[in-house]
Amino acid sequence: MAVHTTDQTQTSPQGGARWQFWVDRGGTFTDIVGRSPDGALVTHKLLSDNPSQYPDAALAGIRRLLRIAPDQAIPVESIEVVKMGTTVATNALLERKGDRTVLFTTRGFRDALRIGYQERPRLFDLRIVLSAQLYERIAEVDERVDAQGNVLRAPDQGKVREQLRDAYAAGFRSIAIVLMHAYRYPAHENDIALLAREAGFTQVSVSHEVSPMMKLVGRGDTTVVDAYLSPILRRYVDGVAGQMQSVPLMFMQSNGGLTAADQFQGKDSILSGPAGGIVGMARTAQAVGHHALIGFDMGGTSTDVSHYSGEFERAFETEVAGVRLRAPMMNIHTVAAGGGSIVHFDGTRMRVGPDSAGASPGPAAYRNGGPLTVTDCNVMLGKLQPEFFPRIFGPDADQPLDLDTVRVKFTELAQTIRDHAGHISTPEALAEGFIDIAVANMANAIKKISVERGYDVTKYTLVSFGGAGGQHACLVADALGMTRVLIHPLAGVLSAYGMGLADITAMREASIELVLEESGLAPCRKVLDTIGQAAREQVASQGVAPERIKLIQRAHLRYEGTDAALVVAYGSATEMQARFEEMYSQRYSFLMPDKRLVIEAVSVEAIGQSTEQASSSQDCAAPGEKPAPRATVALFSGGAYHETPVYQRDTLNPGTSLRGPAIICDANGTTVIEPEWQVQLLAGGELLLARAVPKSGRHAMGTDADPIMLEIFNNLFMSIAEQMGATLAN
Repeated sequence: MAVHTTDQTQTSPQGGARWQFWVDRGGTFTDIVGRSPDGALVTHKLLSDNPSQYPDAALAGIRRLLRIAPDQAIPVESIEVVKMGTTVATNALLERKGDRTVLFTTRGFRDALRIGYQERPRLFDLRIVLSAQLYERIAEVDERVDAQGNVLRAPDQGKVREQLRDAYAAGFRSIAIVLMHAYRYPAHENDIALLAREAGFTQVSVSHEVSPMMKLVGRGDTTVVDAYLSPILRRYVDGVAGQMQSVPLMFMQSNGGLTAADQFQGKDSILSGPAGGIVGMARTAQAVGHHALIGFDMGGTSTDVSHYSGEFERAFETEVAGVRLRAPMMNIHTVAAGGGSIVHFDGTRMRVGPDSAGASPGPAAYRNGGPLTVTDCNVMLGKLQPEFFPRIFGPDADQPLDLDTVRVKFTELAQTIRDHAGHISTPEALAEGFIDIAVANMANAIKKISVERGYDVTKYTLVSFGGAGGQHACLVADALGMTRVLIHPLAGVLSAYGMGLADITAMREASIELVLEESGLAPCRKVLDTIGQAAREQVASQGVAPERIKLIQRAHLRYEGTDAALVVAYGSATEMQARFEEMYSQRYSFLMPDKRLVIEAVSVEAIGQSTEQASSSQDCAAPGEKPAPRATVALFSGGAYHETPVYQRDTLNPGTSLRGPAIICDANGTTVIEPEWQVQLLAGGELLLARAVPKSGRHAMGTDADPIMLEIFNNLFMSIAEQMGATLAN
């Protein structure tokens, strides 16, 4: 597959054009987009974890696109830049496999991070189970600075050195330093950091640098995460850089901007891969005239959903894998429903996930002894055809998907359900029931970032991407009442493509805590100038010309006495108040005019604008001759089989319109056009799906809901009715 961009390929100082590689190393697959010297885009997809074939998927993919042997040195002189997103740190956090970390904090606050904010997310649980802390040891420093900066007690450097020696002798090399009020008065943290480096600690994370914001708990948790993950990240980055000496290596941050490898930190890496997808989604959809977007990124391990209506939405305080983080990151909601999500029957009900088969062993169809997954459901239903899927499985990574094993396993599961529940179900109906559950999970995730925040999702375009997105896009849109789906020609590797389109960014924040008044904005302006200059210098240091750097200033506002701040563009007091009230009313449906507004913090984003541009063909060409299908297959949908044509995407002419059911395959993904949907190929190769038949009133679970689930709901309804009848009779 070759897709051309509108940008001119850059050349080396010697005059020869060079390659660029844009990489998304996901939990199941690693996707690579290479821009060749002639400007064409070529893609490659391979398993992220396949130790029998290669030690690192990203480097293996680059070698394959360059057509060099696995043991051959990468010709660095032919590569201009590598831009990468990685889940290395994310996986380490999820699996609790970061570096051993010691926490140094103010005396009397050793348990502050463990106590946290005392939330009760599950209000009626009688037994509260706290998440395990990332730090392994705590050392209390006898120091204290008050909120006005008065030193109440200076640390005893001799005692601190002794504590550091003890921690170092116990094997710790990573330290998080979190002191009271250090976000504003950092002298004591700097002193301890200096002593820690002298003691031999290789990773020293100090809270006033990692997260210079109020609130000890959020600032402390973020600093611990940084100390815990940065060494893991550094080893991976150094390993990749070691095989590509002198090649500029950039990484995607959670905030959606690129940064140089030597400035990539653990706290900024949690959403490294998904953030690239949001950038790719926004840039490619805007290029064809769609601006109100719901991102639907379904990969092998999970599904990431996002909302976009003109600018990237970022959260400044989030929780990931039970850990609080105060760092700017894309506002992405993740649900454990990916192609590799394992399907279960526990004796009474059907479940999908949250556990995943991952890349190894992977789904049952991957020929590695894996369990049944969502991917296997689509194989069973005929939505994934082994003949048109990459042949990358088996001992020699050259075999197709294993349909026979999938059919046998679903037949066995259907028999198990019959034995336990007494319900007779065909393997196809069983697979479709699991798909219904997965679709419901994904639709609910989209509601959380749209409907629950006051947005009418039916007015948006669903932008589907990720390796598994196209298989479920129509079903997810139907579940939400959406009628438009856009799928880019590089949808299967859009997160990797987004790495190439992303800007270089640097973000800085500072706590303010001032009442919002025009006369009191001078201190804000001074702070904004200071942190803005620092952010600008960081971007400029990565080779971005000054004229390509722009600054965006923001204020974090909240009502006095409340805790949740909303982020608005910085301007006059009147402008900021108006924008805040608009956002607050949309989010919460009321205002509190009797309360004053407080500027909790300010932030600056320095953007080094990318020279890469997405294709901008907005008009659809005149319909060409519709090619004959590559094959006609049986597809199971809505409780019945349909004779379904299979098309190769690169054989479709711009302007071609197809009525569902249909399957469109390409090198990076499969798109299923469900019955009652139609698709049109736009001039740039994008697929625009639209509902051909208005959705009629259906049962909440759909007319094709799994019979077992319907029976369970019917039994539950009858039981409630009987109990109510008995109560009334008494």
